[in-house]
Amino acid sequence: MKILVPVKRVVDYNVKVRVKPDQTGVDLANVKMSMNPFCEIAVEEAIRLKEKGVVTEIIAVSVGPTQAQETIRTALAMGADRGILVQTDDMVEPLAVAKLLKAIVDAESPELVMMGKQAIDDDSNQTGQMLAALLDWPQGTFASEVVIADGKAAVTREIDGGLQTISIQLPAVVTTDLRLNEPRYASLPNIMKAKRKPIDVKAPGDYGVDIAPRLDVLKVAEPAKREAGIIVETVAELVDKLKTEAGVL
Repeated sequence: MKILVPVKRVVDYNVKVRVKPDQTGVDLANVKMSMNPFCEIAVEEAIRLKEKGVVTEIIAVSVGPTQAQETIRTALAMGADRGILVQTDDMVEPLAVAKLLKAIVDAESPELVMMGKQAIDDDSNQTGQMLAALLDWPQGTFASEVVIADGKAAVTREIDGGLQTISIQLPAVVTTDLRLNEPRYASLPNIMKAKRKPIDVKAPGDYGVDIAPRLDVLKVAEPAKREAGIIVETVAELVDKLKTEAGVL
């Protein structure tokens, strides 16, 4: 069984994001980048399935600039077998990523696409669902547990009311949530081995996909600073301020 794992290069989650002075986007100059945390969870789950003998090959895929090869190398060091980079310096929207992934799925014929539920940079939470629609495959989103058996995937999903377990027929798309697993650290020997694993570099045109943006970003701004709180002496004073100042009563 072959599994495809898309991975995205994003600003490291420990870094405080800065907005450009002209508010056209996020400042990426001299900023530490790393693999999207939800993508790390997807890679880890794919590796665990391989260790159980369910999966025979793991392909890590990324869409982005040349530096995205580092993100793929991280996945290879964790345990993926080979990588594919669709190289572009342009901003790529979720629909374009989904179309590129569909083309790669058509070329590679995996039985499962395991991917993070969202990226921490744009928080779109769209690519997995769009890919499933384009492929006309069943999907299991927000997975906190995945069990593969008898050509089916039992996916336990995190929903507002608790947990929901569904059974979907393979091939399928599964998006991973935080509580699915704890990603491993790549060991030094595996990091060295990852340097010898192959990465195929492609262009969007190789797959016949138009990645031209369909959305215009008008403005990017930092959240408003939170004002300091106050201490009230009585309940009556609290109610009065909630009425007159906060306007919530």
